Amino acid sequence: MSAKPKGLTSFRDSLKTPVFMISLIFAVTFVLVGSLLPDFDVYMDNTFAWIVTNLGWTFILGGSVFLIITLFLIISPLGEIRLGGDGEEPEYSTPAWFAMLFSAGMGIGLLFWGVSEPINHYDWPAMGEGGTEQAIHMALQYSFFHWGLHPWAIYAVVAGSLAYFTYRKGLPMLLSSTLEPILGRDNLNGGWGNTVNIIGVVATLFGISTSLGLGVMQIGGGIETLLGIPNNTALWLVIIVIVTTLAIISTTTGIDKGIKWLSQINLGVAGLLLLFVLILGPTLFILNAFTHSTGSYLQNLLSMSFGIDAAGEGTNGWYDAWTIFYWAWWISWAPFVGSFIARVSRGRTIRSFSIGVLLVPTVVSMVWFSVFGGTALFREHFIPDSSILDVVLQDEALGFFAMLEGFPFANLLIVIAMLSLTVFFITSSDSGTYVIGMLTSKGNMNPPIQLRVTWGVLEGAFAAVLLLSGGLAALQTAAVVGGFPFMIIMLFMIYCLIKALFTELSDGSLPMERQRIYAALEDLRTEHRIQDDVINENEDEWVIEGENGDEEVKHEEKEEK
Repeated sequence: MSAKPKGLTSFRDSLKTPVFMISLIFAVTFVLVGSLLPDFDVYMDNTFAWIVTNLGWTFILGGSVFLIITLFLIISPLGEIRLGGDGEEPEYSTPAWFAMLFSAGMGIGLLFWGVSEPINHYDWPAMGEGGTEQAIHMALQYSFFHWGLHPWAIYAVVAGSLAYFTYRKGLPMLLSSTLEPILGRDNLNGGWGNTVNIIGVVATLFGISTSLGLGVMQIGGGIETLLGIPNNTALWLVIIVIVTTLAIISTTTGIDKGIKWLSQINLGVAGLLLLFVLILGPTLFILNAFTHSTGSYLQNLLSMSFGIDAAGEGTNGWYDAWTIFYWAWWISWAPFVGSFIARVSRGRTIRSFSIGVLLVPTVVSMVWFSVFGGTALFREHFIPDSSILDVVLQDEALGFFAMLEGFPFANLLIVIAMLSLTVFFITSSDSGTYVIGMLTSKGNMNPPIQLRVTWGVLEGAFAAVLLLSGGLAALQTAAVVGGFPFMIIMLFMIYCLIKALFTELSDGSLPMERQRIYAALEDLRTEHRIQDDVINENEDEWVIEGENGDEEVKHEEKEEK
């Protein structure tokens, strides 16, 4: 059994760590500058344009590398290793585990983009003309691509690395622990180790603020749809204060009560909403679109994975606005989601962990986009006077509600969607405070409550500043800025994880290899026992023959006398 990871249990001690102090100074400075600098939105736009233009190719390559590595771990003998001791059982049941990783990983984004992204692709496709039958197929194909294997592979790399070095090697729950083969055990909280953890905190702040900002915009859109209250910055600030307060209350109850139960309940609510739309919507079209788009996605996976349209054959700016932004967003979320998934994944093998993280959420995302996005596409293309596209072009936060308005009990469905979105907001913020708390308390997997509350407030402040300084564009810039430095760290993570796993393989300490060694030793023992038995039988025969011979000699001597 690996040694139990340790960390700081005192809030006062956590305040003295370099990771906390530097991260706090950065966070407060960003909030103040974003609030007081008049042209902050202009600087954010220029930063986004420079990164996607000059560094966009790195995100495309990085996302594909992470997927290849995850698939390799699934099919290789390295997948037999357990994230913990060899005899450990998973800490959480499989349904609870899926609910938590899914709620933390994509909940808000799926509700925000479930309709708006396919409709955007239908109007503005990567290739060809918009508003056509081909655009419908391409809309779902690229939605599958952006929410499928690649993002979850990004999460799997971080979560798997962190869980391995924490639960199997007994290191603290720190991002720097994943670089132990390079840094050494004594330097995990040294200069380079602290730098890695600070980058993780900053990336998490940017990534989670992006998602919280999207959630706030969509909750505001639902309120506008139901009550007619304008979906503006004043409403956003009120929503941030209320929901951040609820998230802070949740974080004080712990993972086993707050996040676990909220995630399971919310996943059930989202599932019922999906079934309602599937049954009462264009069911046959949805099933056909799911089947067709799944084939297109798998058939074109390789070309899409490395596609960046260098020659300008397709729509100008499409890859910058969509694929590069998404890959940067997933990477900026990786320290947060990866750390949280690692926190709840103890006791699983690398293979079962990777399959669970990679395949199951991918299928759920594909079904989600087929049902909600497919319904919106059907109405927009085949039903005259549909206004979903107009609504999305005006405000992307309203797309999901515009689709629900075409169903019976529309207002009730919108309320349910808003409640689900609110719970996703709470679980995301709650999970984020846990992760940042771990990183700023030297790896304590249950960081002090005061520390979690501090970061919960700052997460809400971050989201508020980004919304006030440019809305969706500022949120996209934050994701890109937070993603690039952490992507570099992830490449080093891969090197360290593969090196450590192959070291176990060469030492014969992997479970499969150990079983083979034990089996070989047992075969040798059996063979030796058989040989010993043969030798003993032969010796007995020789003794009996010798005794019989002696008796015959004595008998002959007697006869001669």
